[in-house]
Amino acid sequence: MKLLKPIMFLVAAISTTLPTFAQTSENPWAIAVGVDLINLQGDDVDSGLNFGAPALSLSRYIGAGFSIGAQYALNNVKNNNTDLNYSSLDGVVKYNLSEGKTLPYLFVGYGLSKFSDGKDREGFFPSTETNRTSLGGIGVNFYLDDNFAINVSTSYRGNIEGSTYNHLQHIVGLSYNFGAGDADKDGVPDQKDVCPDVPGLKEFDGCPDTDGDGIPDNKDRCPEEAGTEALQGCPDGDGDGIADIDDACPTKAGTAAMNGCPDSDGDGVADNEDRCPEVAGDSANGGCPWTDSDGDGVPDKDDNCPDLAGTAANNGCPDEPTDLINFINSENNKILFPASSNALDSDDKEILDVVKNLLNKYPDASINIEGYASSDGSEGYNMKLSEKRASSVKEYLIENGIDANRLNTVGYGETKLIGDNNTSAGRKESRRAKINRSAKMSIN
Repeated sequence: MKLLKPIMFLVAAISTTLPTFAQTSENPWAIAVGVDLINLQGDDVDSGLNFGAPALSLSRYIGAGFSIGAQYALNNVKNNNTDLNYSSLDGVVKYNLSEGKTLPYLFVGYGLSKFSDGKDREGFFPSTETNRTSLGGIGVNFYLDDNFAINVSTSYRGNIEGSTYNHLQHIVGLSYNFGAGDADKDGVPDQKDVCPDVPGLKEFDGCPDTDGDGIPDNKDRCPEEAGTEALQGCPDGDGDGIADIDDACPTKAGTAAMNGCPDSDGDGVADNEDRCPEVAGDSANGGCPWTDSDGDGVPDKDDNCPDLAGTAANNGCPDEPTDLINFINSENNKILFPASSNALDSDDKEILDVVKNLLNKYPDASINIEGYASSDGSEGYNMKLSEKRASSVKEYLIENGIDANRLNTVGYGETKLIGDNNTSAGRKESRRAKINRSAKMSIN
């Protein structure tokens, strides 16, 4: 065991500085020579480490990580003050756990183990000294170059017939790989075969060209479909310079910016994602234009007054009718009538002309026209009189071009008197009409 540790350390140190390495598929044959160390197992045996030589093996890589071969080893084993000549001959199946510079593997085998006491007996492996043996172990190859590797392995060997000893066998040696194979049988040696596991063509270094487009499969992004070299072997059905494999619209010519799709309406949304491909729209709305119910240029989603045309500055609502509001709140907003009359005089018409001009300035505004009466007469008479006064104002405005739908009238009779109606001055103030703000004017 003292000898094994420095050998293992040396092998590990060498393996960290190795350059290139060989793969067993490229050099299928391997012959190895080394030393073996035997360690007997059991309760009534010496368990010391016994050093011997040679340990020889020959193996052949058969593919998919598996190798088959034979190995032979000699040693001198000391047990209970008896010197025994040791020899073994086995058939082995090995499986590589990976491929590379450092190549670990598992192996199992079956063979013969002989422990001879030096007395002459018939046969190379006399039955009294020999036992059929099954074995299993693990090993690793550290490649020095494409052909040479340092090999270290250990295995447990169990005697089947029970007449000799169970034992551990450790081997440290040097192997040589040779005989470049042709794993895929395509006539290109594995050493030169870029695709050693797939039958191919010599002109493509052993790689196939499945679609026959002159581009080998190992360089062809679309090995099942004939294509062009410019597109790495892929076809371009719509001729837009974008390979079908990358083209979101392989049957319609498009642009690279649109992943191979067209943009018919030029709105920056590819047709395959555009819900309105013939009408320019907004990407946030799936390529469709936003609805603008009132046609004021402000989309409904941003329009505080979606059913009333307005301005962008006022968030889609009409501008506030400031001058009209100021008039309504002023002292000029009063039309006085004679007793029991709904006739308009010239002063009244001047006031209403101002109202007409303000309504023309704010075409979306509407007003309420309120009529009132004094306390003279009965309540029923006064209610009808106040309604007539409001209607007189409305008719004048209609005659001067104001749409009737913008004018609402209401009569309050003598319910909203102003001044002292026990005096003539108070009754005169109550015989009136005035303009008030319609609910439709409340835009914001």
